[in-house]
Amino acid sequence: MYNIIIDCGTTNSRAYVVREDGSIAGQASKKAGVRDTSITGSKEALAAGLKETVGKAVEAAGVREADICAVLSSGMITSEIGLCELPHLTAPCGVNELAGHMERVEGLDLYGGKPVYFVRGIKNKMEEAPEDPFKAAGCLDFMRGEETQAVGIMESAGMILPAAIVILSSHTKFISVEEDGRILGSLTTMSGQTYEAVKNNTFLGKSLDGDESSVPEDYFDADIVENAAAWVQRAGLVRSFMFPRFLDVLLDTKWYERRLFFEALIAADDMLSLGQMDMFGGSGTQRFVLVGLKERCRLYEYILRKKYVGAEITVISDKEQIDRLSIDGMLSIAKKAGIIACGK
Repeated sequence: MYNIIIDCGTTNSRAYVVREDGSIAGQASKKAGVRDTSITGSKEALAAGLKETVGKAVEAAGVREADICAVLSSGMITSEIGLCELPHLTAPCGVNELAGHMERVEGLDLYGGKPVYFVRGIKNKMEEAPEDPFKAAGCLDFMRGEETQAVGIMESAGMILPAAIVILSSHTKFISVEEDGRILGSLTTMSGQTYEAVKNNTFLGKSLDGDESSVPEDYFDADIVENAAAWVQRAGLVRSFMFPRFLDVLLDTKWYERRLFFEALIAADDMLSLGQMDMFGGSGTQRFVLVGLKERCRLYEYILRKKYVGAEITVISDKEQIDRLSIDGMLSIAKKAGIIACGK
């Protein structure tokens, strides 16, 4: 028997047909996500895009409709611009809580009338509504989808807790995980979206683009990274965003050096968020798991090692391995919920 797992994002979605042993029988992807809902004001485009993606994944797997047990998903699909809004669970929260609140969504057909189950996201704990919401704003955070990835990471062989999981995508999300596997809370920045917005929609783009073939193999310059981190501390991020432009017009620098400097500015600013991790309590840690593209993980690893001397850092940058996190996490949650009998 097989199950369908959907990874629904903001702009892109993927569907996997997974065997009982957790291996992938077929997969497909499509540029369809909750962004479609925010643009059109209708969920129909998202639903149609997901159904099409699922259909192609099943076709690629070469299995019969009767062999499919259920459709499982997490992430932005459970948000107000997804297919069915579900309230967040409150941290601390582990796999038992996620499994206990896994929800069957009635009236939603994504493939052949098979039952559809969603995993809820997790929000930071707040005892009561604050008198001054803006004073409390920095204590707020939530996740949709990363909790499933976190469970997948914790399923990995040799994973030692407590740890801070750092997921690098359109956002950076720092997730504090306690020794018993409970997620204590998260801290999110708009790092990836900031990079794209500033690079593509301001004059800075001219100073950051060039011929990729001119970049030295495996290029990295520690001095550039450390200078960027120092300037963020001294001048702040918004002022520092001007510096690649100055370096381009007024000094003799290469475009790929300026791009690394720009990327390091954002990464260094991201690291300031770690100063908030103590608000979750817990036992604390100098153990980190970085999840993202190889080049970006290398940058964040370098800054982390400078900030936390002796830190234990695990990097997950292989695309197939990253995909497996959501799959393994989903199977673990669904198995514990008694929805399926498979899982790794």
